[in-house]
Amino acid sequence: MALAYQEHYLIEDYEQWEGDWELIDGMPYAMSPAPVTEHQYIGSMIVGILNEKLEECEACYAVAEAEWRAREDTVFRPDVMVVCSREMERYNTKRPEMIFEVVSPATAKRDEHYKFDDYEAEGVPWYTIVYPSLLIAKIYRNVDGTFKKAGECKDEPFVYETPCGEVAVDFGRVFKRLRRQR
Repeated sequence: MALAYQEHYLIEDYEQWEGDWELIDGMPYAMSPAPVTEHQYIGSMIVGILNEKLEECEACYAVAEAEWRAREDTVFRPDVMVVCSREMERYNTKRPEMIFEVVSPATAKRDEHYKFDDYEAEGVPWYTIVYPSLLIAKIYRNVDGTFKKAGECKDEPFVYETPCGEVAVDFGRVFKRLRRQR
């Protein structure tokens, strides 16, 4: 019964808020505290590898922590996303081709469940969940509206299919520095 009285926010509400937020199905989620260095490092490595691989593509590019305004009541801020569009909008409104979320204890439930379900429903072709504590990336491909596990990588590359062709992300390279420290 309490859900009947739950606030439901829209993008115009979200635009008035201070701080870092995501808005998922009308519900606000605080994006704080800021990600730890390890989290940011992994995201930066992935963005760098993707942009290096997509350099010749005129339509696709990777960005970190940019907004994807999916619906009037949903604004995602994936750790990394690949957008295929000839024009960069101020806020992305197109469905990303690939999304990478780097899991932290504070975001695990959101990344593994809420976002998983929403990204799947929105038709995102590839969703990768990266686990810094385990140095593993779990890759899901959207097949007929359902995410199917396509791979699990520790030290090897995974090849994604994009509108610009195949793009390999070498998770051994992503995790190399972290693996040396452990």
